[in-house]
Amino acid sequence: MGKWKRRWPVRGVRSRGFVRLLPAAMIVVGVVFDFFTPPAFTAVPMFAAAPVLAAPFFSLGATLRIGIAGMLAIAGMRLYTGDLPGVVPFIELLTVFAVSVEAGVINRVVRRGDEQLASARVIAETAMRAVLPTPADRIGGLHVAARYEAAQADEFVGGDLFSATDTPYGVRLVLGDVRGKGLDAVAAVAVVIGAFREAAEQEKSLEGVAQRLERALARESTRGGGFDAFEEFVTAVLAEIPPGAHLVRIVNRGHPDPLLLRQDGAVEVLAPSEPALPLGMGLDVRPDRADEWGLPDGGTLLFYTDGLSEARNAEGVFYDPVERLRGRLFPEPEELLSALSDDVRLHTGGRATDDMALLAVQRPAKGQPGRRRTVKIIKRDATLRD
Repeated sequence: MGKWKRRWPVRGVRSRGFVRLLPAAMIVVGVVFDFFTPPAFTAVPMFAAAPVLAAPFFSLGATLRIGIAGMLAIAGMRLYTGDLPGVVPFIELLTVFAVSVEAGVINRVVRRGDEQLASARVIAETAMRAVLPTPADRIGGLHVAARYEAAQADEFVGGDLFSATDTPYGVRLVLGDVRGKGLDAVAAVAVVIGAFREAAEQEKSLEGVAQRLERALARESTRGGGFDAFEEFVTAVLAEIPPGAHLVRIVNRGHPDPLLLRQDGAVEVLAPSEPALPLGMGLDVRPDRADEWGLPDGGTLLFYTDGLSEARNAEGVFYDPVERLRGRLFPEPEELLSALSDDVRLHTGGRATDDMALLAVQRPAKGQPGRRRTVKIIKRDATLRD
C-alpha cells in the first residue's frame, strides 16, 4: 500500500513523558509533605496513588517497584521519627501494599486490553491494505496520484476509497466515502471497489457502472452482512476519460464536487447538472446522468472526500479548496496533493476530525516527461501542531 507514515505530535510526546514522571513525583512530594507537616497529617494517599498512576503506563515489574519505593519511603520516615515499629506505621505500610497489589492487577488488565486492541488494529490495517487499491502512476497516458490520510495516528480503518483503471472505454475512476468506520466500513469499501473493478471493464456507459455499484450495495444489504441501506451509504463520484478525447464524464452521487485545475491557475468546480442521492440509499429511482466537461492538456482533475472540504480551523471556518488552490500551479499531481495536505494541516492546526482521501489525474501537457512516484498513506494525529 505504498509508504505508511506516522507523525507523532510533540505535545503528545511531552504529555506522555509528564505522565510517566508522575509516580516518582508523587513519592517525592509525599516525603516532603510528611517531613514538613505535623504528625497529625499523613502523606499515605500520595504514596498509595503512585503505583495506581503507574499501572496503565508502566510494566508490571515497574508498577510493583514503585509501590515498594512508596513503602520504603514510609518505613524510612517512620524510622527517622522513631515511630517504627508501631501500629500506625504498620497500617500505613499495609495500605500502600494493598494498593500496590491492586495496581498490579490493573496493570495486567490494561496490558491484556492493549494486546487485544493491537491485534484488532493489525487485522484492520491488513484488511484495509487488501481492499484499497494502489493506482499506477500512469494509466492510459494520464498521470495519477492518490493519498489517504487518517485523522488519528492510531486509527487504521476508515471508509474512504479510491480506484482508477484503464478500460476499453477509457480511464475510469471512483472516489467515495462510506458513512461510518470500523470493519463494517471496510466491508462496504470492499463491495464498492470489487463491483467497480468488474463494472468498469464490462459496462459501456459510466451510468451503467454507477447502477452496478448500486445493485452491489443492495445485494449486500439483503444478505444481512451488516450494511443497512438506511443507516449506511456511500457518497461517490465516478469519472471516465475516453481514449484520445479531451473531455471527462462524471457521475456524482452525493459527493463533494471535483475540481478542474487549469494551466493558467484557474479552478473550475465540476458541479452536476442534477443532484443525486448517495449510493446504497435505495430511494432515488431517477436514472443516473453523466455530465461532460473539457479536459485540456495540462489540466488536472482533483477528487476528494469531505475530510478536505469540511476541515475547520480554530474559528470554525471550513477549508475552501477552490480559494486555496486558485492561482497556484502544480506541474505534477503528486506536488498538488502534497501541497494540499500541508495546507489543510496548516488551516486546522492539526486538529483533523475526519479521514481524507485525495485523487488527482492530470492530462500531460505536450512534451511533458513522465515521472515516478509512490502513493502515500499518512497517519495523522488530531493533536498535531505545525
